[in-house]
Amino acid sequence: MNFDPTRPFLWATGRRHGISDRRLRSSEFVRLGYGAYLSAEVALDALTQARTAVLVGGAHAFASRHQAARLWGGVVPDTDLLHFSVPAGRSRSDRRDVAAHQSRRTPVVFRGVPLTSPTDTFLDLVDDLGLVDLVVLGDSLVRRGRATPEGLVAAAAAEPVSNRRLAQRAASLVRAGVDSAMETRARLLRVLSGLPELETDIRFYDAQGRLTRRLDAGDRATRTAVEYDGRHHIQREDQWVADLGRREGFEDDGWRLVTLVSPDIYRTPGKTVHRLKRIFRARGMQVGRLSDEWRRHFPDRPGLP
Repeated sequence: MNFDPTRPFLWATGRRHGISDRRLRSSEFVRLGYGAYLSAEVALDALTQARTAVLVGGAHAFASRHQAARLWGGVVPDTDLLHFSVPAGRSRSDRRDVAAHQSRRTPVVFRGVPLTSPTDTFLDLVDDLGLVDLVVLGDSLVRRGRATPEGLVAAAAAEPVSNRRLAQRAASLVRAGVDSAMETRARLLRVLSGLPELETDIRFYDAQGRLTRRLDAGDRATRTAVEYDGRHHIQREDQWVADLGRREGFEDDGWRLVTLVSPDIYRTPGKTVHRLKRIFRARGMQVGRLSDEWRRHFPDRPGLP
C-alpha cells in the first residue's frame, strides 16, 4: 500500500517509509497524540479525528461517540479523549488519551470511515452526556438530515434498561427545524422550568408559497415569540439593519419578540425564566406552576464575565 502522509499514520509506519524521528518532530508534521502523526498541510477536522480513532483502534475498530458525532455533523462538547469501539469480545487498548469501548453496534461506512450510525451514536453518548447536551446533539443530527425525532424515540425505546430512561427523555425533546445549539438550550430552559415550550421553527409564506419570514419559536395564538441572537448577528452592519427591519415587520403584525442572548442562558437563567413567565402571562398565555428542574442543568452564574 502506498504511504500517504496526508492521512493519519503511526510512528512505526512513518519510520518504515523512511521518515526520521527528526522529521517527525519538525514543523513538517503534526503529532496528533496516541502515537499518530499527520502532514502539517492537512486540516485537523472531524474526518481526521475519525480516521485517527480507527487507526489507533486497530483492525476491527470503528469511530464512535464524540468522533462519530462530529463526523456526522453533530454538536457535542469538546473532549481530550479519542473515542473508538471494537466488537464485543475483541480486546481493546486502555490508555490515558484513548477511550476504547466494546460495542454491540453494527458500524456503517461514511466518508470512507467505519463508524456508528447517527442514531447509535446518539444512544451511545447517553453514557457520556447529560440531558441538555444529548438534546443539542439530537437537534443537530436532525438538522443535518442524519436522523428524525421519531426515529430517535423509537430507537431509545429499544435500548437496555440501564440507558433507556435518559435516552427516551432526551429523544422525546428533540425537535426538527432548530438552527443552533443555543436555540436548543433556550427551548430546554423553558421546558425544564415548566414554561410553555412554544412551537419550533414558525414559518411564514407569501401567496405564491415562498418563505418570507421565520421565527425560532413562538405561540401563534398570542403572537409571542422567543428568539436567540448570537454575537455574530451584530458584527455586520447590514445584518443589523436587516434584523431591525424584520423586527419592525413582526411588531407591525402584533407580535412580541423576546430576544435572548448568551448571558440569559449561561449567567442568569433564573432571571430569564421569570422574565419569560411575566411576558407570557401578560400576552395571555397559560402558565402554570413552575418547576425547579431547570436548576440542575442551567445553574445561575451571575459572576461570569
